[in-house]
Amino acid sequence: MAGLAAGATGAITAAMNGFLVFLLIAAMLAVLGTLVIGLVAMARGGEVALRHGNRLMRLRVALQALALVLFVLVLLSARG
Repeated sequence: MAGLAAGATGAITAAMNGFLVFLLIAAMLAVLGTLVIGLVAMARGGEVALRHGNRLMRLRVALQALALVLFVLVLLSARG
């Protein structure tokens, strides 16, 4: 019975680690997308840059923080 429980725990841990890696990749792509949109808006200038530039920068910083937290969680889950 203990072997079955250990196997199920290992499968759950592997699935959780895979899901965390997926979330990390999604967060990193979101950071990249936000960065590109902000750079394009800043390069074009005009109304869009004035209205949305600061908001895009704050969103990028928040997404970077999320990606960093997910990165730490992936490292911790792979270690244990």
